Amino acid sequence: MSDPQTRKEQSRTRITKLVFPHDANPIGTLYGGTAMHWMDEVAFLTATRYSRRQVVTVSMDRVDFKVPIPEGSIVELVGEVTGTGRTSMTVQVRILIEDAMAGTQELAIEGSLVMVAVDETMKPVALSGSQE
Repeated sequence: MSDPQTRKEQSRTRITKLVFPHDANPIGTLYGGTAMHWMDEVAFLTATRYSRRQVVTVSMDRVDFKVPIPEGSIVELVGEVTGTGRTSMTVQVRILIEDAMAGTQELAIEGSLVMVAVDETMKPVALSGSQE
């Protein structure tokens, strides 16, 4: 396996989504729960790509909702491993709202999730060569 910094760079995950009406609350903005669901998915993909193991979410430490995301918006979710332990990875996930006409992005939501590598019995397992 490559060194931890290279693995972090290679595991960076980007997903683009469109906010559909079923994703929005009665005032026409993205449900917080839907945003957190998307963040969990991106954290899972990022941690799996980093560890090359099955992972589970053990905590969502903090989620900051900075600006509302209107229905019809294009958003990009970006996941990055920001730290590792013996069995765990901290994944920072940002949701960026895109101005499709200008091509610019603004940070709308960010949060930190802790993912743990597990074996087939759901017991934590060491990340090979990733402890920092």
